[in-house]
Amino acid sequence: MTVHLFSPASMVGPTPYHHVAIGTGTRQVHVAGQVAAGLDGRPVDPNDLAGQVAQALVSTASGLEAAGATFQDVVRLTFYVARWTPDKMGAFLAGIETVAARLQIPQPMPPSSLIGVESLFEPHVLVEVEATAVLD
Repeated sequence: MTVHLFSPASMVGPTPYHHVAIGTGTRQVHVAGQVAAGLDGRPVDPNDLAGQVAQALVSTASGLEAAGATFQDVVRLTFYVARWTPDKMGAFLAGIETVAARLQIPQPMPPSSLIGVESLFEPHVLVEVEATAVLD
């Protein structure tokens, strides 16, 4: 197994993600920030955080697959969310739950960060996801 995910008892919990990932492979895969856009570049779900999270994860899965990886190989996820406020957590998690089984995203997820930002590169973009994976 290339990736070992765990959360030591000495760290805060419970969380929807593991606190630690150990990658023992030698090949790294870095997927650039993915947003909710179709193949034609048109926005998907422009006013729906849950829908955008789901689509951004689908796009991330496509990048991983093209490199020969899956979410099982991911050691780190970083989410950037525009105009973040804590009351958006339900919609954010709902977006993940919508695609988690289909994309085989481990539950709890790999170590993850959710970073609130004022804005992303276009006004309709609510979320951007970056992934790092390790392969043998």
